[in-house]
Amino acid sequence: RHPTQEATPATRLLWRLMLAVSFGTAVASFMYEIVWIRMLSLVLGSATHSFELMLSAFILGLALGSLWIRTYADRLTNPVLTLGMVQWAMGLLALATLPVYLWSFDWMASLLGALQTTENGYRFFTVARYVVSLAVMLPATFAAGITLPLITRTLLESGRGERAIGYVYGINTLGSIVGVVLAGIVLLPLIGLKALLIYAAILDIVLGVVLLRLSADLRSARGRALVYGTAVAAAIAVMAANLGVTFQRNVLASGVYRYGRVPPSSARDIFFYEDGRTASVAAGLAGGRYYISTNGKPDASLDSAWVHKVEGDTSAQQQMTGDETTQAFLPLISLAHRPGAQTAAVIGQGSGMTSHFLLGSPQIREVVTIEIEPEMIAGSRAAFYPANARVFDDPRSTFVIDDAKSYFAAGRRRFDLIISEPSNPWVSGVSGLFTIEFYQRVRQYLSDDGLFAQWLHLYEIDDELVLSVLAALHHSFPAYDVFHTARGDILILATNRQAIPRPDWSVFGFASVERDLSHAIPFTPAHLDATRIGGQQEFAPLLDRWQRINSDFYPVLDLETERSRFLRRTAVGVLRLVEERIDILAPFTGRRIPFATETSDPAPHISRMHALTAGAMLRAPRIEDSLRFAMDEDLAAQ
Repeated sequence: RHPTQEATPATRLLWRLMLAVSFGTAVASFMYEIVWIRMLSLVLGSATHSFELMLSAFILGLALGSLWIRTYADRLTNPVLTLGMVQWAMGLLALATLPVYLWSFDWMASLLGALQTTENGYRFFTVARYVVSLAVMLPATFAAGITLPLITRTLLESGRGERAIGYVYGINTLGSIVGVVLAGIVLLPLIGLKALLIYAAILDIVLGVVLLRLSADLRSARGRALVYGTAVAAAIAVMAANLGVTFQRNVLASGVYRYGRVPPSSARDIFFYEDGRTASVAAGLAGGRYYISTNGKPDASLDSAWVHKVEGDTSAQQQMTGDETTQAFLPLISLAHRPGAQTAAVIGQGSGMTSHFLLGSPQIREVVTIEIEPEMIAGSRAAFYPANARVFDDPRSTFVIDDAKSYFAAGRRRFDLIISEPSNPWVSGVSGLFTIEFYQRVRQYLSDDGLFAQWLHLYEIDDELVLSVLAALHHSFPAYDVFHTARGDILILATNRQAIPRPDWSVFGFASVERDLSHAIPFTPAHLDATRIGGQQEFAPLLDRWQRINSDFYPVLDLETERSRFLRRTAVGVLRLVEERIDILAPFTGRRIPFATETSDPAPHISRMHALTAGAMLRAPRIEDSLRFAMDEDLAAQ
């Protein structure tokens, strides 16, 4: 038809149908993308480089499909029929990604078991992850790449003119936006990953069958067989995907990209699992410890004794190991340096213990816990309640579901304490909370005597990356101190004042805090003083000249921490500062650590605290008598 000719009912129907398909296939395709990226983050990890590989695989499939149809489009005698077959095939190929996805967990476990933790191993790991992404995404995205060229060609041939291209791509873009919002914000938290992918596939299949119904010749047996056969085959495929593919919590939450294995279901009990808007959250019990994880990566854990402790029972006081000291020391060391704090903000719910301990202070009037994923809050209650009861039950506790940067920028409130305890910085998006720009902004949100506290890990990271964060803090705050809170964790306290105030360790004696720690061996002031590594004065000679500062514009932490994680690096230089009784930084400030007299060892994995306790035990009279007795026995035997 010539473009100037009047449109017929048939061409008007074709116009509406093509626009509807353009909208619908965009909705389905971006539902696929949301689901695939979330699913593959459980296999490949949720680092920025992993998302780059997934996005590349998705776009490559679209490009290859478009390139293929460019060659064959002019040979098609019935493009609407071809489009229907492509839509139908795309839905079936999307359903086929479900078993392929489950197989990918075993592929990743085998891959990591075979690779060495070397630079070449990391390169091969990156390529292999891309292959996994292609195996899941490429077939269906190849079909998706065919659709728009076919739609625009069909409309051009019908005489709609070149403006049809603008209409098609405009409505397709609108469908993409609707698909992202519908999938990521509405449906994913309600129905989960598997169901969302199946519904998206059904949408493509329905569009395909409708196109076949309108374009096939139903007067012929071949046409009827094509339409009804594809409908029946699609129904069987949907039922097979729904009933035959099972997403086991133990597999999904295995963190296979980190540990290189899928543990048997008997190894742990996962009693909470939800696909949230930003992450898949699991909570369970393994090896006598309750834990919570996001996308397979554990974010916090507690010994079961903390969850099931008997109020006031001090008969079996235990040493604090694992995450317990970090979860107690972050809030309590911060409080000790600002005991009169009345308002506090905590970035990241985790186990909820940080906010819980802060609420143990009678001076606190409000604690705002900022968490971007609502399911983390529900998971932490399922895993750790009543150990973290105050964050849920205390009227002074408030939850805010938001990105931390957005919350502070919009509210512009000032707090006496701000504690930043997000996930590991190799997780995509998290490293932005460790940049010099964030630290310079967060200074505005501190009260006149306010303190900012930053958690950072020393495992799966190297010294240069740790120093990039310390340098960011060093150039943002006039004063800061660094503390050792666990074998692989440190705490940095920073202030707008010219010096960090001296600690008041009496905060450990607050009635609520004492009850929380009643089952643990008590900490003495000498033990707590030993957690300090050094401060601005000690680190200045190094950090004044440090060039690689983590920044929003030079995100070294975001780009390099995943590689450090794969290579299993440790910030050994920073750890060496606290590994022994000798204080290497003491000569810079003349600081002395006196001998301890307490022979109990409350946290053996905090090296300097353990060394103080060992020294006290060796000096104890009963130990000396025992050693003298043993020596006398040896001499007598000789």
